[in-house]
Amino acid sequence: MIQQKPCAIVILNWNGASFLSTYLPILLQKTNPTLAAIYVVDNDSTDESFQIVQQFETIQWISNDKNYGFAQGYNEGLKNITEPILCIMNSDIEVSDQWLEPILNAFQQNPNLGACQPKILDLKNKQKFEYAGASGGFIDRFAYPVCRGRFFEDIEEDLGQYDDAIPIFWASGCCLFIRNEVFREVGGFDGDYFAHQEEIDLCWRVQNYGYDIYVFPKSVVYHYGGGSLPYGSYLKSYLNFRNSLFNIFKNVDFPKMPFVVFFRLVLDGIAAIHSIIDTKSLRVVKAIFMAHMAFYYNIPKLIQKRKQIKHKGFPKTTFNKYILIDRFWYRCTKFTELLN
Repeated sequence: MIQQKPCAIVILNWNGASFLSTYLPILLQKTNPTLAAIYVVDNDSTDESFQIVQQFETIQWISNDKNYGFAQGYNEGLKNITEPILCIMNSDIEVSDQWLEPILNAFQQNPNLGACQPKILDLKNKQKFEYAGASGGFIDRFAYPVCRGRFFEDIEEDLGQYDDAIPIFWASGCCLFIRNEVFREVGGFDGDYFAHQEEIDLCWRVQNYGYDIYVFPKSVVYHYGGGSLPYGSYLKSYLNFRNSLFNIFKNVDFPKMPFVVFFRLVLDGIAAIHSIIDTKSLRVVKAIFMAHMAFYYNIPKLIQKRKQIKHKGFPKTTFNKYILIDRFWYRCTKFTELLN
């Protein structure tokens, strides 16, 4: 009988053969094989992904019957994975030496730890944080996300300023650890998100079910970024605006929810106007308009989802402020400036 390992590293793939061939050998080299089983969940790729994974005897292949996107793709792939700790990892992640041990030790020491992330640096410039998660994510009272090391488009250099392990609001989906039983208890990812902001929704529910979420910067990974949807793409903008509204409608408690939704709709409109002035392009305007239409269309379904979520509200790790004011009035460019 094969003894179960403490962790399952699960990589979702769609036509990512080049990333798999580059980063799987590094993952195998720098991961203690007694600690983790490695799976590639494939969203019906048409490239050479399967042939590449076949070269690695210890990596298990799980095939989805179509491209479900990030959120539902993981839900499908994780159905029969039973390891107690799940590491949900992008295919464009390069791990560092001893990256896994600090995370697994933290889960062992803290029974209430539901999810966490490592420190995420930019693979293209390893002295800087990476946009998608940096050293832990937070949201403000309008559910705008911010990270230690990334404030809107400003990315900080890693000088050790965020090396403390602290509670956070959300752990980045590019390298997210979560207890298997917690993932299932809170209902997994919302498959309707397709991609983007789905980890914020998941972590919101994890906290409202009473579990902790932390960042552990002793563990370091490097993220290439933009491997699935390139930065600045229409679809990325559309999904971010739409899914932010989904997050608020589903997870904020009454009577706050309608007011937060209303102000986010107004602020999205201001963002559209700013985009026209700044870029002379209608791409973001179209993305915001279509995101709002999709939100309105999905309200009946979102009402049903609200009813299924047992606990709603802003968790204690929410910033009790409005970061747009800090950004555009006080001209903040660093996470530390928000704390003043």
